[in-house]
Amino acid sequence: MQYSIIQKSQLEGALRLDAEYYQPEYLELVDNLKKLGAVPIKEVAINPKRKFKPKKGELFQYIEISEVDLSTGEYNKAEILGENAPDRAQWIVKHDDVIISTVRPIRNAVSLIREDTKNLVCSSGFTVLKSEKIEPEYLFTYLKSKPIVELLDRKTTATMYPAITTEDILETKIYLGDKKLRDGIKNNIIEVQKKLENSKSFYSQAENLLLEELGLNDFKVEDDLPYIVTLSKIKSAHRVDAEYFQPKYEKIMAKIRKQNVKSIGQLSALVGHPTQSPYDETGDIAVLAQKHMKRNLAIDTSAFDNYTTENLIKKSDKKFILKKNDLLISSAGEPGLTCVWTEEGKAISGSFVTIVRFAGEVEPFYVGVFLNTIAGRLQFERDYTGSIQQYVYPAKIKEITIPILPKSTQQKITDLVQKSHEARRKAKELLEEAKQKFEPSFVLLRRSNPSLLRSYGIA
Repeated sequence: MQYSIIQKSQLEGALRLDAEYYQPEYLELVDNLKKLGAVPIKEVAINPKRKFKPKKGELFQYIEISEVDLSTGEYNKAEILGENAPDRAQWIVKHDDVIISTVRPIRNAVSLIREDTKNLVCSSGFTVLKSEKIEPEYLFTYLKSKPIVELLDRKTTATMYPAITTEDILETKIYLGDKKLRDGIKNNIIEVQKKLENSKSFYSQAENLLLEELGLNDFKVEDDLPYIVTLSKIKSAHRVDAEYFQPKYEKIMAKIRKQNVKSIGQLSALVGHPTQSPYDETGDIAVLAQKHMKRNLAIDTSAFDNYTTENLIKKSDKKFILKKNDLLISSAGEPGLTCVWTEEGKAISGSFVTIVRFAGEVEPFYVGVFLNTIAGRLQFERDYTGSIQQYVYPAKIKEITIPILPKSTQQKITDLVQKSHEARRKAKELLEEAKQKFEPSFVLLRRSNPSLLRSYGIA
C-alpha cells in the first residue's frame, strides 16, 4: 500500500482534495522542478488565440487530434472548404507554434509546426503555444517527456470526458537549463525533422512508382452527375443506390484491369478479424485498433492502450494473433486504411481491423501501397455500407482487385517503403534521445546516471 500525508497548508488553494492529485511521485516531481528553478510556461510562451473565421469558398488545412502521431508528433491535414468547416476547427497555427492536446485520453498529441501555410488550422482540442524566449524545439520536446505528460495528467478534471485547460498548461513548470542544453535538443529535433522528411520522400517515391506503372499518375476523380445504369448491372451488383454506380469507379477499374489482376481472396491464406477479446491491463498481447494505423503503412505502437492475454482470446481467434507481414485493413472509422505489421511484440487486431495473410504471390508492402492510393480507396469507397458509420465487411475486402505487377517492381516498391520506415525509426530514436537529455525526474537520474545529472550542473 502506498500513502502520503498532506498538510492542510499544502492543499493547492483547497481546489483539489482528491488523493490521486497528491500521489508521492507527483509531489516529488513538483519539488524537483522547484529545486531546479523551473518557471511557469507562461513566462516563456503565450497562447496567441488566433481565432479562425472560415470564409465560404476558401480552402484551409485542418489538423485534428486523431491525426497526430503520438510517437513523433507528425500530423496529417485535411483540405476543407470554409463552408464545410467543422465546429472544432478553431485556432490558426503558424510556423514554430507548438500545439498540445487538452483532451487527456489522447495524452501525448504534441506537434511542432514547421510550415508556414497561410490557412493552417487546428482543432479546439489543442492549445497553441508561441515562444520567442526559448527554442520551439525545446518546448516541443519538453511537453512530450513522460514526467511532464504525467504532470499534466495530474490536472485532469472530470471522469467521462477528462481534459485540462490552457491555463493548466501555461502554469506547468518548465526547466530551462542553459543555452548549451537547449541548443543540443534543438539540433536533435532538426535531425528528427530531416529523418521524417526523408521517410515521407521514400514513401512518396514508392507511391509514384506504383501509380506510374499502372498509368494512374494523372488520374483525376470526377463526379459525373447524370449517368445511366442497366437493370442487368443492378441485379448483378445487388445494389440499387445511385452512388454505387458512379462512372469514376468503372474508370479506375478499367485502368487496373489492363494488368493481370487477382482478388485479395485469391491471393490470401486468411482474410478476417477476431471477435473483440476482453481487456486485461496486465496482459502481454496488445489490441490493435484503427487509431494506431498510419497512412504510410506504419503502426504507432507507442499508442497501444489496451491489452489482453492468450487465455482470454477464443480458441477460434488465435489464428488472428499477428504474424510478420500481415496486412491490416480498417473496416470502420476510415474503411480501407491499410498497414503492414512488422513489429516484434505480440498483438491481435480488434474487431474492426481485418487481417489479410498472403500466400506468397505478392509483396505485402506493395499491396499496402496500392490499397492506400486512389485505386484502392475508390474500391473500398464503392463497397461502403452503413449510413451513420461506414463499414467494409471482410467478404467485400476479399473481392478487392489487386494488379499483379512484375516481382521486380513489387520489390522496388517494397524497398522504398522499408527505407521510409527505417528513416522514421531513426527519427523516433533521435526524439527519445532528446527527451532523455532533460527527463525531470532527477531523483531517478541521481540513482541511475550521475554523469547525466552533472551535465545539468546540479549534481
